[in-house]
Amino acid sequence: MQTRHLTFLALFLPMSTTAQNAIPTPADTTHKYQNATGISSVTKNSFFKSKGFRAAIVPALLIGYGASTINGNGFYSSYNMHNDVREVFGNYRNHIDDFLQWAPYLEIPGVLLAGVKSHNNRVNLGLIIIKSEAIMLGSVYIVKTLTHVQRPDGSDNLSFPSGHTAQAFLAASIVHTEFRDKSQWYGIGAYTLATGVAAFRMINDKHWESDVIAGAGFGILSAHLAYLSHRNRWGNKPTGRGIGDTSFVPMWTPNGGMGLSLNWQPK
Repeated sequence: MQTRHLTFLALFLPMSTTAQNAIPTPADTTHKYQNATGISSVTKNSFFKSKGFRAAIVPALLIGYGASTINGNGFYSSYNMHNDVREVFGNYRNHIDDFLQWAPYLEIPGVLLAGVKSHNNRVNLGLIIIKSEAIMLGSVYIVKTLTHVQRPDGSDNLSFPSGHTAQAFLAASIVHTEFRDKSQWYGIGAYTLATGVAAFRMINDKHWESDVIAGAGFGILSAHLAYLSHRNRWGNKPTGRGIGDTSFVPMWTPNGGMGLSLNWQPK
């Protein structure tokens, strides 16, 4: 009887040990959000590296500096610039700035026809232009009305900021964003044209220094805001128009004969 009992125990103990080893040990999840150094890997991007900060910093500096030189304010005020421009150019006037403000846009069809691809397809690029134009026109008009700054030639009180300059720099910013991956020279050419518009607005005695510098800021900021708020949901998929995928499948039933089945899968 004792021999049988010992044999039973000898058979039972290995099976028990095997069964215990087969039970999985719960994983330690208390440190799953830590890297090898013990510092949390879920870190928030620095504010100074965020898209919003990078999009706003240059326009904010331009608008701020422009506002600081209104009238006789600042180290080199608008009055100082106006006196120097009039001393060099006298009573010279032209209307080239009325046409030159749109010149940066002319780069886009020319470059596309040459076979260079833009960053966005044509549908989304068109939507970005429309959106940025709306932002620029609305913001410039509101600021012009609120500030009520008189033009150098005294024609009206809608001087600050310069709408022509804002338009030119908006177009230049779009050209730069769309083609900078191909070549930086597209943007350099566009910004050179925009700077020419700013210069001619002062030469033609239509704007102060403060107006054109701030206008450049408003134009660049409008383009940046349009890009930041755009989601590229148009023009990429020919079917469904962004609401889902559609397909047509031929079908046949014994009673109904041949037909066509429409399938729609929502996004």
